[in-house]
Amino acid sequence: MRLNKYLSDAGYCSRRQADRLVEEGRVQVDGRRASLGEQVEEGQKVCVDGREVKPIRRKIVLAFHKPKGIVCTTEKREKNNIIDYIRYPQRIYPVGRLDKDSEGLILLTNDGELMNEILRARNYHEKEYEVRVDRPVTKEFLGKMSRGVEILDTVTRPCQVYQTGVCSFRIILTQGLNRQIRRMCEALGYRVRHLRRYRIMNIHLGDLESGKYRELTEKEYRELQRLIGKRGGSGS
Repeated sequence: MRLNKYLSDAGYCSRRQADRLVEEGRVQVDGRRASLGEQVEEGQKVCVDGREVKPIRRKIVLAFHKPKGIVCTTEKREKNNIIDYIRYPQRIYPVGRLDKDSEGLILLTNDGELMNEILRARNYHEKEYEVRVDRPVTKEFLGKMSRGVEILDTVTRPCQVYQTGVCSFRIILTQGLNRQIRRMCEALGYRVRHLRRYRIMNIHLGDLESGKYRELTEKEYRELQRLIGKRGGSGS
């Protein structure tokens, strides 16, 4: 298989990050410097920064209730990084992001292929949020949010938006632009006071307490694989 897929399947990093490591000369195959796009055969020794990376035996997917203030990064220089907060005994990394000022559901995994399929924008995977803003929600606001808002030199995809209170609403997105909901609200003259993600595809936050995580059930894992069109493998 391709070297970047090997590193992704091993739970070390995403394919894109793997290519970057290769370009930086940090990856070795059987003791020699690896090349971009290289194929790896069974039995070959792959190392990153001199440390061997072995294929994973059990694929792990965690549902985590991220508290406000935790940063969805593996960067150790960030004191509030999600990996140090969870302290999971195996190497995992977050699937996408949930900004520092937001809370709610985020998935973490050692399955690079699963992560890539969930994050691919073309797949239109749903993510659901509860949002509270600084002033009353109007029909005009809901209509504009649902049709698409101009932010970051593009127009957001049409989405589902439902009012849940005087100053609150639920929104279901199928894309993940940087701080998308906050930017959409700001473009329409609103400011987000509280934002919580409740669902990613078929995985729900439920009654999972803030700061806690759980492994997906076998049923959740298999349905997640079905939704992304992936087959095979054993889940959590």
